[in-house]
Amino acid sequence: MLKWALIFLVIALIAGALGFTGVAGAAIGIAKFLFVLFLVLFVAFLVLGVTVFKKVTGGGQP
Repeated sequence: MLKWALIFLVIALIAGALGFTGVAGAAIGIAKFLFVLFLVLFVAFLVLGVTVFKKVTGGGQP
């Protein structure tokens, strides 16, 4: 997903440099959305990973 966000960012930069402002605006909007979605999923999986790891390993109990 981060890969697609970077691809749309590059498309937006190239389109903006060539004067295609409509395409650039749409591409940057998609890139922002994908990046935020990536961050939310990353944090969610990070929290799930930590909690599952504690439960599987016994949570530090002897």
